[in-house]
Amino acid sequence: MDYSPLLISLKVSITATFITFLIGIYVAYLVTKLNKFKGLIDGVLTLPLVLPPTVVGFFLLVSLGKNSIVGKYLALYDKSVVFSLTAAVVASTVVSLPLMYRTTRGAFEQLDRDIIHVAKTLGLSEHKIFLKIMLPNSFPSIMAGTVLAFARALGEFGATIMVAGNIPGKTQTMSVAVYTAVQAGNRHLAYKWVLVMAVISFVAMIIMNRFDKNQFAKVRKAVS
Repeated sequence: MDYSPLLISLKVSITATFITFLIGIYVAYLVTKLNKFKGLIDGVLTLPLVLPPTVVGFFLLVSLGKNSIVGKYLALYDKSVVFSLTAAVVASTVVSLPLMYRTTRGAFEQLDRDIIHVAKTLGLSEHKIFLKIMLPNSFPSIMAGTVLAFARALGEFGATIMVAGNIPGKTQTMSVAVYTAVQAGNRHLAYKWVLVMAVISFVAMIIMNRFDKNQFAKVRKAVS
């Protein structure tokens, strides 16, 4: 059995989760500070969550293809993003970012504003308030969002196959491997990859529930 789809999936999902973690937290913080165009920006950031993955993949293909500005620039250096591991990472990042963003933004908005006001009164800068108050108090929710983003990136199929293709040993993730095995009539191989993905996703959900449980215990303690 070729284990390259597993290795590629883990590499792509871990990289995408790391990028999503950084961007999602930062963007969520910026959006909570906005007064104007908040709904519009929130809609744009959430759009990949509600669009069909193949549509997201189509937009990425148009944006990164050889006829796009990015594609033409990379062509000058004889490079291309499309049908590469980078494309798979980009696709997974785009589809998982809304989960990280929405979860983190919700956590930031549920913080007790009095704590932040007191911190400002004591002279703490916005940077220190973010690092010392907002992040620590939102940590369980942020980690739950991170696990969700990882699970979403791990199972990404539609956008990945559109922009990264199905190249064995290079861009073929487990989701794509399942599709390929079914198309080839190899149900036995498809079942194996489905089982591996189900186990990893199940473990991810257990971890997420653990963070949710810790968050609930923290809230109950604060109320009592």
